[in-house]
Amino acid sequence: MEKTGLKILVHSSAFYFPFLVPFVVFLFIDDLEIKKLAIQAILFQLVMGALIFVSFLLIFVIIGIPLIIGFSIMWFVVPIIGIVKAINNVEYNYPIVGLWVR
Repeated sequence: MEKTGLKILVHSSAFYFPFLVPFVVFLFIDDLEIKKLAIQAILFQLVMGALIFVSFLLIFVIIGIPLIIGFSIMWFVVPIIGIVKAINNVEYNYPIVGLWVR
């Protein structure tokens, strides 16, 4: 049950401390599955931030508007999916960065 709580904490931290909580969990928790999840959460936040920034720059050529909308929705929905998977004790890897961490 402790693992489930930590997974929920890491996923939900995207809404309040997207870098701090996964970093602290990574430093102080010895479980490899939780460490992997914390690294994925940090990488996901970095990648999504970069994608939204590039999309913002592309607004001037119109293509950026749908990209910002799509990436913003993804940035909000993906942690919620992770929380639901953690509650159901199903392993979850973040999209885009999930395969980067083994």
